[in-house]
Amino acid sequence: MMPPTSYRNESPTVILAVEDVPLNLALLHAILDPAGYIVRDTRTLAEARAWVRNAVPALVLLDVRLPDGNGLDLARELRSVNATATVPILAISASVLPGERADAMQAGCDAFLPKPLRPHELLGQVHDLLHPTS
Repeated sequence: MMPPTSYRNESPTVILAVEDVPLNLALLHAILDPAGYIVRDTRTLAEARAWVRNAVPALVLLDVRLPDGNGLDLARELRSVNATATVPILAISASVLPGERADAMQAGCDAFLPKPLRPHELLGQVHDLLHPTS
């Protein structure tokens, strides 16, 4: 699947994916890799915390429900650290609870997408978060 030209990334951009379901990670790669993004996988909050201690991603794709806790706790942590305070965070959730989107925004996320993900919608959100003025 090739992304629309307007969503093609022309420079190396690292996106941290915090997602515990292998099929969902494969989908993220299938959508974002051909668009020119470098996706780094973490499957738990602990793995994500360790990753961001050593590097700062351009964007975080954050599953809300993870095996070792609530992804929104990580969003709050990222916002409280100078190095990651301005990194865009896109919350992703299969939850159908009415307040999920509001909770994500309150935790510091910049955007929210429900699962199942739609490729064009994900690419559009990623592009908009990484290029807010274009």
